[in-house]
Amino acid sequence: MPEGMGGHDVHALAGKPAKDIDLVFVPMKTSVFFHRTERCASSRPFARISRLSLAMATLSGVAPAALAQSAATLAETVVTATRTPTRVDDLVSDTVVIDRAQIEQQANRTLPEILARVAGVQISSNGGAGKSSSVFIRGAEARHTILLIDGVRYGSATLGTPAWDNIPVEMIDRIEVVKGPASALYGSDGVGGVVQIFTRKGAPGEAAFRPRASATLGSESYKQITGGFSGAAGAATYSLDVQRTIQDSFSATNSRVQFGNFNSDRDPFNQSAVNASLGYQFSADWKLDAGLLYADGLNHFDDGPGRDSQSKVRTQTAYVGASGKLLPNWTTQLRYGRSEDDTRNLVAATGNVPGLFETTQNQYLWQNDIATPIGTVVAGLERLEQDVNSDTRYTVTDRTIDSAFVGLNGDHGPHSWQLNARHDNNSQFGNNDTWFAGYGFRITPNWRVNVSHGTSFVAPSFNQLYYPGFGNPALKPEEGENTDVGITWSQGGHTVKLVGYDNKITGFITNETLPQNIPRARIQGGTLSYDGQFGNLGLHASYDALDPHNEVTGKLLPRRAKTQTTLGADYQIGAWKLGGSALSVGQRYDDAANTRVLDAYTTVDLYAEYRVAKDWSVQGRIANVGDVSYETAWGYNQPGRAFYVTLRWQPK
Repeated sequence: MPEGMGGHDVHALAGKPAKDIDLVFVPMKTSVFFHRTERCASSRPFARISRLSLAMATLSGVAPAALAQSAATLAETVVTATRTPTRVDDLVSDTVVIDRAQIEQQANRTLPEILARVAGVQISSNGGAGKSSSVFIRGAEARHTILLIDGVRYGSATLGTPAWDNIPVEMIDRIEVVKGPASALYGSDGVGGVVQIFTRKGAPGEAAFRPRASATLGSESYKQITGGFSGAAGAATYSLDVQRTIQDSFSATNSRVQFGNFNSDRDPFNQSAVNASLGYQFSADWKLDAGLLYADGLNHFDDGPGRDSQSKVRTQTAYVGASGKLLPNWTTQLRYGRSEDDTRNLVAATGNVPGLFETTQNQYLWQNDIATPIGTVVAGLERLEQDVNSDTRYTVTDRTIDSAFVGLNGDHGPHSWQLNARHDNNSQFGNNDTWFAGYGFRITPNWRVNVSHGTSFVAPSFNQLYYPGFGNPALKPEEGENTDVGITWSQGGHTVKLVGYDNKITGFITNETLPQNIPRARIQGGTLSYDGQFGNLGLHASYDALDPHNEVTGKLLPRRAKTQTTLGADYQIGAWKLGGSALSVGQRYDDAANTRVLDAYTTVDLYAEYRVAKDWSVQGRIANVGDVSYETAWGYNQPGRAFYVTLRWQPK
């Protein structure tokens, strides 16, 4: 099975004929922090320009060197935004890619903390690593984001949100973040967007055996060791990575926390993880892939004075599938995926009963990609089975969603387009139809505009429906309607992008003692971003303006700031890489009534990396240089100043 959703290798366009590749004069790659000169490697397939192409370029007045450079820096290929390999600069959806090099620059960062540096994304966290976190894409609710791990849906059906807290960052190879409505592609929950994680794998053509290892020491007794390998042997590819993380951390709560949960002791988090994959190419057209991600964590949390409560958290995703060509223009795939999110209270406060909350999701997929003169048709069937196992008594503990989807995406000259439609039959809520339509137009080689409109829906979670004393079984699904408009300017190594959006959610479910559907919430906003490269210096900046409010009360939705700014820079000189990033988040409210104010804050991180030898590098990082005290959730502490040193071994 290929990498990630749809079973496609993200570099599947490597064999695309030169005549089918639109050679633009500027790079369109979107990055999270900053550009680096070596990033052209991800676009190597597009650098193969025939002599005829260069001759034609010369005759048309374009310098061959400039054309070659343009081809070498063409935007990379992603799959999440369309379910099939598509170049970023052809997409009508706002998509961001975080590559492995960027992840390594964020040593010890949790996945939500990495995503917080993405334009249009905000987070909240109930303490340090391993504690409950929420990710808000474009101001939507935490339950409005779909999380995929190698194409497998992962999260908690009881909470109704993705489970970010136990995903081992060292196992991640790349992340794709699609902002905007995604239910027409992936079903329920896709109001704000999709985050897809691609774990580390072997690749065809890779060296027979490539080992790797790293060791990190840091503040709060932080210790992490990783090791693994990947490679290829004949028609087979393989990979295996293991990780062990230990940290004493800090007190997750302070005296402001609600319900008397404050306890001043440290709240450690320890984790063991393994990631493995295996692929086999039966012929030029058919292959089999399988993969597994498993992580066990032990989390300490505060439950009142002198009460050091503990829970065991387990994350598991697995998939197996086959894909191949039925006809020269028709690729099909069959895939089975399974995910488990498991939390078990081992030690609980006096009077509390240790609890079990386990979500199991089985996913069956048949997808077909058919190349046509007007683009790639994507059509398939999908089945999702959600089961809840808990010692809390839920009236209903399972549901099934049967789905059919179809889409078309393509490009011709300056035009690009995407159409999607999906029908979901939910065993609890019946039928639901969603759709998406988008169009992009390249006005000149430097200017491109795009517009899209899509619908979405969210089925209530099992907690919202059935949790004793809290649930409301009369809840109906939320329905969203979103419009996006964007304009991009690019020249040389510089890209400026402005995106505006308007998201209307009917039947919005309130987070109150008894959740209820209200007529509407509305989220309006925009993002202005810049990515630039000046020789060895890379720069990044973004500014988000957001107005997420409950249209009944006029109040702002909790824990979302109206403004957020990110800045980043890196510089490479010889064996050195130097860089830093800043995140500035505006004032927010912690509650729906807008009475508890979370103050604005700004944090700065710095890093330096030195390549000691061909296969060895050492990195130092200072997080929160100013030791800023801030909260993203009322009464919960966030990391102060911290130092980390990482030694990496990666034979070339």
